[in-house]
Amino acid sequence: MTIRSTNGRGQLYGSVLDTIGNTPCIRINNLAPEGVTIYVKAEFFNPAGSVKDRLAVNILEAAEREGRLQPGQTVVEASSGNTGIGLAMACAQKGYPLVVIMADSFSIERRKLMRMLGAKVVLTPRAQKAMGMYNKAAELAEANGWFLAQQFETKANADIHEHTTAREIIADFENERLDYFVTGYGTGGTVSGVARGLRSARPKTKIILTEPANAALLASDIAQERHANGAPQNGHPAWEPHPIQGWTPDFIPLVLQETIDKKSYDQLLPVNGADGVAWAQKLAKQEGILTGISGGSTFAITMQIAQSAKAGSVILCMLPDTGERYMSTPLFESIEAEMNAEEEAISRSTPTAQME
Repeated sequence: MTIRSTNGRGQLYGSVLDTIGNTPCIRINNLAPEGVTIYVKAEFFNPAGSVKDRLAVNILEAAEREGRLQPGQTVVEASSGNTGIGLAMACAQKGYPLVVIMADSFSIERRKLMRMLGAKVVLTPRAQKAMGMYNKAAELAEANGWFLAQQFETKANADIHEHTTAREIIADFENERLDYFVTGYGTGGTVSGVARGLRSARPKTKIILTEPANAALLASDIAQERHANGAPQNGHPAWEPHPIQGWTPDFIPLVLQETIDKKSYDQLLPVNGADGVAWAQKLAKQEGILTGISGGSTFAITMQIAQSAKAGSVILCMLPDTGERYMSTPLFESIEAEMNAEEEAISRSTPTAQME
C-alpha cells in the first residue's frame, strides 16, 4: 500500500469566501446495503461548516450588485443558526455589522459561533417559534434602516444552488449513474435550486424530499397564508416542535413554494427526529463522517430508499452541516465527557495505573 500524498490545489484564494462550494461527494462504505451505492454531499467542507455559507454570500453579493446593500450598513436576519453563522463569516470578511435573531431553543454553540465571528445575537422566546424571530428581524430592519437578508423569500437563495450545488452534482456524476437525490428543507433553497439543474440535465434522477414526521407541513396539503410580498402571515397549523434544528420552520417559506408549484420532487417522506439522531451517530462511528441531526435525518431516509432500490442504484444524500454545533442537543446526549467503565479498565490495565 502506497503512502497518501497531496500536491496542493494549484491556486491561492483571495478570501475565505472564495473557498465556498465545490464540496465533495463521499462514498458510504460500511452502512450502505449490498448492491446499492450511496454518496453523501458533505456541506461541512464549506468554510463556516454548512450549506448555508452558499446562500449567505450570495444574498450579500446580489444586494451589493443591485445597490440594496450599502457599505457599512447593518445586516439583520432571522436564523436557527447555520444561515446566521454563514452570514457572520461573510459579514466579517466584507465589513458589515450583523444582527442575528434566533429563538432561544436552538443550540448554545450556534450563538457562540456567531458571536465569535463578530455578530450580535438577539434571542426571542421559543414559544413564539420561527415566526417570532422572523417578525423581530423585520421590525428591527424597518425601525433602523438595516438590510434584511430575507433568506426565506430572496431569489438569491435558490439561484446560488442552481449555479453551484446543482452544477457540482452534475459534474461529479458525469458519465455515472445517479438514481436518487435526497434532501430535507429549511428555507427550501437547496431543493429548489438543485431541482432546476437536475430536472434539466438529469431528468431520470428522482428527487426525494423529507420533512419531520411531527411537522409535516407539505404532507398536510394546507397552503401557507402569505402577505403580498410572499412573507408568511402566520404560523402553519401542521407544525409542531421537532428536534431537527435548521429544518422546517413553522411556516412554508416562499423559496420552497417554487418546488411545490413545479412539483419538483418525486416523493415526500416523513422522518422521526430520533432516527435522525441515531443515523448521525452511526455515520460518525461507522463511516467517520460527522454531521448534524438534519444530516442524520436525511441519511435515515436515504437508507430507507436504499432498502427498496433496485440493484445497482446510486443515491446521493445531502449532509447540510457538521455535528460539532450540536454538543448541547440530543445528538450528544449519550456521549459522556468522563471515562466509562470500559475506559477505566483500559486505564488500569498498565503499571502506571498504580502511580495515579
